[in-house]
Amino acid sequence: MDDFITVVKTGVATATSGTSAGGALPTAQSGEIPRYIRIAATAPACVRIGAGAQTAVTTDLQVQPGDAVTLAVPRGCTNYAAIQVAAAGVVQISALEDC
Repeated sequence: MDDFITVVKTGVATATSGTSAGGALPTAQSGEIPRYIRIAATAPACVRIGAGAQTAVTTDLQVQPGDAVTLAVPRGCTNYAAIQVAAAGVVQISALEDC
């Protein structure tokens, strides 16, 4: 069954506003940056991942409420940032485990 995800550690949550905010990606159970992450949002938000501190802009990947996205995390990516589209909300990121 390849359609299932495994999450065993608490993720990170960031309140979005008209200013970019973010931090370090959550780690997997091994303590390393995961190969995949799941991003969900309570209100439309734009999200960016990359190496080092990031600044999200309104043309980055848009995540809609109820439509979580699963992203592959390229080697070297350590951080994320998020910004609201039109209204404040929360972006939550979970590390997906390699099973």
